[in-house]
Amino acid sequence: MMAIESITVLQASPPHDVPLGEGPPTREELLAHYPAKFTWIQMKTFVNSGDLGLLKRDKKLQIRYDTWAKGIREQYGSIVNYLRSYRLQWGKPDRISLLPSILSTADERLGGAIAASDNSDLPPVPADAQPYFTADTPPELISIIMNDWPYSVPSEIEHSLIWTRIPMIPTNLPPSIVSRVAQDGLWGFTGSLTPPPSPSTLPDSLPALAEWGITMDKLVRSPRGTGEEEELVKKAGIEMETFVKRRWIEREWETAWFINPPRLQSVPDMAHAHVFARHKSPDEIAAWPHS
Repeated sequence: MMAIESITVLQASPPHDVPLGEGPPTREELLAHYPAKFTWIQMKTFVNSGDLGLLKRDKKLQIRYDTWAKGIREQYGSIVNYLRSYRLQWGKPDRISLLPSILSTADERLGGAIAASDNSDLPPVPADAQPYFTADTPPELISIIMNDWPYSVPSEIEHSLIWTRIPMIPTNLPPSIVSRVAQDGLWGFTGSLTPPPSPSTLPDSLPALAEWGITMDKLVRSPRGTGEEEELVKKAGIEMETFVKRRWIEREWETAWFINPPRLQSVPDMAHAHVFARHKSPDEIAAWPHS
């Protein structure tokens, strides 16, 4: 297993020492001008609440994004065209982001072994490809990039996006969970020996969402299903969970991942998943049980 360098948690500089730019922010700008509104525990609580719409970007950063996106649409015609022709790096490491992952070094070392197209066209989907994403989907059909416009997560949390040329939600879902997954999406957690925060603890975290006017009566989520249905939903996300565990090794990383339902997808024409990843401390890594 390739060793990963320990992450450095940057300290915020006074805002007047960090000039505000345009376009995607730097890590220094995020720390100085858009400090995290949510803790790691709150983020996990929101993911496990059943309503992925609780996950938010800083309001001031959202305004900056909207301004940037307007210019991108004028230049490329649409956000989708921008992603297809420039931002997504099919089969390649992400060398564009201003917020590089500490996994970037490992990606660069592996770069020569990853098949990738030399042009910006969408990679063709082989005729014999699986109808939906699996842990073994070929790398040339995947683009893993950092979110240039991350949600309001703590500075030590990396917000990555996994884009793929094929659907992420299985196309053969059992009828009993089709409408539920269509409304709620899929999510999961890796790298922790304790269960994620219970949805019942959500009221304790809602004050962090006060500026968005979020209250319990505004949640959009399905009621808890039967034990069998809960197990079927978990099984529907097993391929993504396996993929996440392979990239973000559990001994070194704790993650919360999710696939938005159609109602929350910012780019509905292109399948993608979100991963919040926290690199563990040396003590946590040492304490992780060896298999």
